[in-house]
This record gives sequence, structure tokens and C-alpha cells, in this order.
Amino acid sequence: MGTRSRIGVMHGDIVKSVYCHWDGYLEHNGRILQEHYDSSKANQLVALGDISSLRKNIGEKHAFHPFDLSPEDRKQHELDHGDSTTFYGRDREEVNVSWQVSHNFADFLALVEDCGAEYYYIMRDGEWYCGSPYKGSKLVHLAEALAAVEETA
Repeated sequence: MGTRSRIGVMHGDIVKSVYCHWDGYLEHNGRILQEHYDSSKANQLVALGDISSLRKNIGEKHAFHPFDLSPEDRKQHELDHGDSTTFYGRDREEVNVSWQVSHNFADFLALVEDCGAEYYYIMRDGEWYCGSPYKGSKLVHLAEALAAVEETA
């Protein structure tokens, strides 16, 4: 079972967001978003729909699951796509996995709850924010949340 998250981009009150199945915790998805996704790249990420696993790069279409490949092809796949995000639509050709629109933050939080997300991330005004439905609905600067995690480690 993955650590689910929801990743969104906020424009005014409107949030476009996608589901992400794996590694949604701060030390993984949070760190990747903070270090590798600016506003432009965040919009590109969300535009490709729901995510299986987030990586440093958006990348190009690739095998959804490397174990579907031969051992030789698996090694090449890792070299070519190891830092590429895996999307349900682009890489597994699923349907009904596009981004969703929330017209306010409360509607976004309902999507977070509906997908069972343990964390959420929002790009707003060029900065990343995060939260957890288990800690209320307050947005926290992602950089601050990551610093707090490092202090306790």
C-alpha cells in the first residue's frame, strides 16, 4: 500500500490537482517537489494527470512497470527512465485519470479525503505548500515542513 498524496496547482481560488499513489510523505514527494518543480514544471506535471510515482523529471512515455520487460531491457529502462515520473494515463494508457478542478480550497480538501491521501501539496504563487488531513486544513510552507522533519531526524 502506498502513501497517497494529492498534488495541485492553485490559481486564485481554483486548484487543479492529481492523485499520486506512491511515497507521498514529506521526505519523498515533498522533497522532490521542493527541489525539482518550479511553477511551470508543476503545471506540466498536473496536466498529465494522476501519478503512480513521482520522480525528479516528468520524462517521456515509458513502460509502466519495468518487471513487464526482459532483464536486459529492465536495466536499460532504469538508465533511460529511472528519474522519470510514472503516470497512469501516459504510461499505462488508463482513462479517467486526468486532473480535477476544485473551485475552492474546501473542495480540494474533499478530493484529498476522497482519494485517501495522507499528504497534499499545492503550488501557489510560485511556492510549495503542504498539509495533511490528519493535522487540519492549514497550509504550511513546504520548506518549513521539510526543515522541521530534518530537525527531528
